[in-house]
Amino acid sequence: MGRPWEKLLSLALGCGGAAAPPVEGPVLRRPWTRALRRWLLRPPEPPYKHVCQVGEPALRAVAAPVDPAQLAGPEAQALIARLVRVMRARGAVGLSAPQLGVPLQVLALEFPESLLLSYPPAVRQARRMAPSPLRVFVNPQVRVLDSRLVSFPEGCLSVAGFVACVPRCQAVQIEGLNENGESVVWQASGWLARIIQHEMDHLQGCLFIDKMDSKTFTNVRWMEVND
Repeated sequence: MGRPWEKLLSLALGCGGAAAPPVEGPVLRRPWTRALRRWLLRPPEPPYKHVCQVGEPALRAVAAPVDPAQLAGPEAQALIARLVRVMRARGAVGLSAPQLGVPLQVLALEFPESLLLSYPPAVRQARRMAPSPLRVFVNPQVRVLDSRLVSFPEGCLSVAGFVACVPRCQAVQIEGLNENGESVVWQASGWLARIIQHEMDHLQGCLFIDKMDSKTFTNVRWMEVND
């Protein structure tokens, strides 16, 4: 029997949902003890309870659309619930299904007031930050409303420990279906527009490192290494 989410993905075959081929190179292999553990115990399956790291094929796949008729089903609802849980557990402002190993067009966004207030006032003003309640988008499409680019530091749970400046459009509109299958439209600017663009990139197999100013690419713990 296949993974529960594979039923959703199978309905989108031929829609560009194939993952990128694995890359040969100096990738660490599992030690035999861990391989034995996976053999003895049932290994975890997507949607994972953790965030996948760069190298995971689903992060480089073009995500397939979800059949709207399946959205109310247990597989889709379980995926959405897991997405929201992991996002909140990690203190993230956005998360996409590919980051949990599922190459489907589903994302969640949330910028709570408590997280907003953790930033200094000067940063909030410069980055045009504003809070946002939880929003779930299925099969989202984005349209640019203000194409002027502004560059600020970004990070990603799938490229853990690194940040870089990324240029993003100032304002966008996102539309799609919510978790209840209802059509929703949201116009956002500033930091919220950046979050939308970042998560939409995930659905195209694109990471922030593909669009960053490479000279600003930074390990957030570089100073600790020198101590």
